Amino acid sequence: MKRFSIMMVFSVVFLCIATAAATASAAPEFTLRFAGQLPPEHPGTGYMNQIAKEILERSGGRIEIKVYPANQLGDYGLVHQELIKGTIDMAMISVPGDIDPRMNFVYINGYATDYDTLEKVFEPGSWAYKKMNEFNQALGVKFLGFNVEGFIGIASTKALVEPLNPAVDKGVLCRVPNMSAYQLPAEAMGFRTMTIPYSDLYTSLQTGVVDAVDGLPPAAAYSILKDVTKYWYALNYSIECEPYFISMKTWEKLKPEDRDMIEEVVSAIAAKSVPLAKTEDERYMKLMEEAGIQVFKYSEEELLPLMKAVATTWPALANTMTKEFVDEFVKELAPK
Repeated sequence: MKRFSIMMVFSVVFLCIATAAATASAAPEFTLRFAGQLPPEHPGTGYMNQIAKEILERSGGRIEIKVYPANQLGDYGLVHQELIKGTIDMAMISVPGDIDPRMNFVYINGYATDYDTLEKVFEPGSWAYKKMNEFNQALGVKFLGFNVEGFIGIASTKALVEPLNPAVDKGVLCRVPNMSAYQLPAEAMGFRTMTIPYSDLYTSLQTGVVDAVDGLPPAAAYSILKDVTKYWYALNYSIECEPYFISMKTWEKLKPEDRDMIEEVVSAIAAKSVPLAKTEDERYMKLMEEAGIQVFKYSEEELLPLMKAVATTWPALANTMTKEFVDEFVKELAPK
């Protein structure tokens, strides 16, 4: 009897070990590819890794997410196309406006100059949130939230002439992204502009092809242009952000409870991005100063003349975004 009892105990223990081993080695039900464009050490990529970790844990190992930062799966335009096809599952990327230019509304200059406003603009349920989801769902992509990197300013090798006076030529040739949402406002603020690819920013500033660069928040400007920048102007006329997306083809394969869980995880992490953006902007401007770069910061009141000048360019965006949409944007996001 004693021998039988011992054998039963060993059998139960063996069964438990075998079951645990089988569970640990079982393949996940879903393995999703999560594409990003930021460097591995960037806070945004850290958010992606955190999302993957939390979803793996909360799904009990059923949903595994593999993170691919630094454009490993292609640039943001290509990745968005693959989301539509369902060949990439998730992404945190810049907004591509080639199919629907209205999606570039997040890059319109002048609708916010402070972080409190950004939190309201990009919170779940906001007008911006609903519009980004509406435009993407029409293409077969679901929007999950915004990662806000920070406010954009001007990195320059030359001192600007009267930087807060839009009526004065700034005395520099400034690189702008290839979007009317950037080019028109830069010219309204007094800059002469030239379109140059992101990959050529350093050499263009170093060789004097341009004197200044538009389109970067402090973290990116410091990381990429620190050695060739002498001045940083925190004009806060626009923001850098990357939405979180998931392919609808992937979304439809998931159980309703898994969809709810993924939305909850991403929303919670996205909500952290604006407070972190404020911290990171300040941290990198301090690093700029320590590196010998002259940093100029301004109050909302001081920036007001520039924002008014920028707002005069909004009607021209109707050429690509439609008048109906621009009118709605002005109604919802123009500073009150």
